[in-house]
Amino acid sequence: MNILILGSGGREHALAWAVAQNPKCDRLIVAPGNAGMAEIAECASFDIDDGEAVVTFSEEEAIDFVIIGPEAPLAAGVADRLREAGILCFGPSAAAARLEASKAFTKEVCDAAHAPTAGYARFTELAPAQAYIREQGAPIVVKADGLAAGKGVIVAMDEATALAAVEDMFGGAFGAAGAEVVIEEFMEGEEASFFVLSDGKFALPIGTAQDHKRAYDGDKGPNTGGMGAYSPAPVLTDAIAQAALDQIVQPCIDEMARRGTPYQGVLYAGLMIKDGQARLVEYNVRFGDPECQVLMIRLGAQALDLMLACAEGRLSETQVNWADDCAVTIVMASQGYPGSYEKGSEIRGLAGLPEDSWNMAFHAGTKRIGGATVANGGRVLNVTTRGTTLRTAITRAYDMVSRIHWPEGFYRKDIGWRALERNDVDAAE
Repeated sequence: MNILILGSGGREHALAWAVAQNPKCDRLIVAPGNAGMAEIAECASFDIDDGEAVVTFSEEEAIDFVIIGPEAPLAAGVADRLREAGILCFGPSAAAARLEASKAFTKEVCDAAHAPTAGYARFTELAPAQAYIREQGAPIVVKADGLAAGKGVIVAMDEATALAAVEDMFGGAFGAAGAEVVIEEFMEGEEASFFVLSDGKFALPIGTAQDHKRAYDGDKGPNTGGMGAYSPAPVLTDAIAQAALDQIVQPCIDEMARRGTPYQGVLYAGLMIKDGQARLVEYNVRFGDPECQVLMIRLGAQALDLMLACAEGRLSETQVNWADDCAVTIVMASQGYPGSYEKGSEIRGLAGLPEDSWNMAFHAGTKRIGGATVANGGRVLNVTTRGTTLRTAITRAYDMVSRIHWPEGFYRKDIGWRALERNDVDAAE
């Protein structure tokens, strides 16, 4: 098969790495790709948010299967255009992608499906939103309705922060994404990620993970796109995951089908877990980043088979073959991220790192200049490893990080602390 992957981040490098291992893959192209992906695939340059451009390229290059990585092309209807052209693709329609593109739409679906989630209210004007915040008090959560590159959610622990957040959103801080604001109940508990493939009818769980959103050790500092992740997530026990599938995910998939917009692709449910019960925080319509990296290093070559079964409507006859292992990814980011940062600093030591089914440095924001690999983004590298235990995987990952020379970068030194703490408590009991 000739396969095209759209995207340029660590998520897409992990997808490309897994796909390239499958013997079904004869030719692999990524657009636009990055320095790491260029070592395992061809890189192409065109506007991946333009459905016509994607279709034209796919037809010219005889592409058999397109995997859409980021949310923006999905919201722009690229999957719709590919299906109209008769090209097999992995990713939901623009109508179904509203589960991520609109927080208010997701709430409507959850209400109709009776899926447990946070209480909420929707606003299109500043004054009523601020009045609601004063009435409800803090802590409270303020969300820009639309896509805001992972930065449109403010968990306000005091009323002043919440009031400032809605003022920023209605003032244009998040562009069109903030034209409508959803204000939610603050949910207590522990958050984890549940990943399911859907072919429009059937839902197949493919793994759990937990990420670290804060920039610095001890879960301090500003929220980021994610500074690390591990899989599986111990807090998401088999029983809780099954209940989440039965009470949240499958009812929402059924509701999407009832509306005439069946959901096909990966559905990433962020869940808040307290006292053994899960409630939905939000849906994402693509793999998480950096959660995708830990899922892919655990799934390996079968990831392509699963995505094909999803695209072809064969999930009910498919199963996931999990190894009894754990995986961790550590994000190395440019100093200053998630605020302003400089590009162009050289990263040394990558050539000597292991690259196998147990250890990979996935590239996120990199490019090649003259033979050197340089930083070209906020989150730059995802050092990812597997182990028979999470502690083994973490030790292996930090050993790899220590071999990378990049003074202009930083990383958290406590990735996986929640799971290690939970495992230690379980062992003591």
